[in-house]
Amino acid sequence: MPISARDEPLTPLEVQTFSDSSERKRLTPVALKAFQRLAAQWQLSDDEAIKLLGVSAGMWESINQGTGGIELSQDHLTRVSALVGVFKGLHLLFADDMADRWLRLPNKGPIFNRATPIFAMIEGGIPCMIEVRRYIDAVRGGL
Repeated sequence: MPISARDEPLTPLEVQTFSDSSERKRLTPVALKAFQRLAAQWQLSDDEAIKLLGVSAGMWESINQGTGGIELSQDHLTRVSALVGVFKGLHLLFADDMADRWLRLPNKGPIFNRATPIFAMIEGGIPCMIEVRRYIDAVRGGL
């Protein structure tokens, strides 16, 4: 007996990979706006924003000037996605003030080694950003 009552087979869920150029073009303006708001809320320095987003100083300047014509890479969109997840998770976990300050506080958690989460994510790149997001989600879920 088939699992589904439908005649056609079930297809796997589509996973967002950011590999398609037309999808990156479509998502770039929204991702840049989200990252800029997040950078302002977290009071990131230009250097911190550049390192977290993984862009050059010139590209960051273009982003801030809104010159357009920018298409974020798969790497950049993955970074923004992870950081937005961190932002959202922190705001679900803490009151707004603490949610934004938490990133600047030294942390004894196993993935931070007494460093601040901002420092850990800059040094660890995408893998650490994803791990911080998972860590926050685990704390929120009571794990």
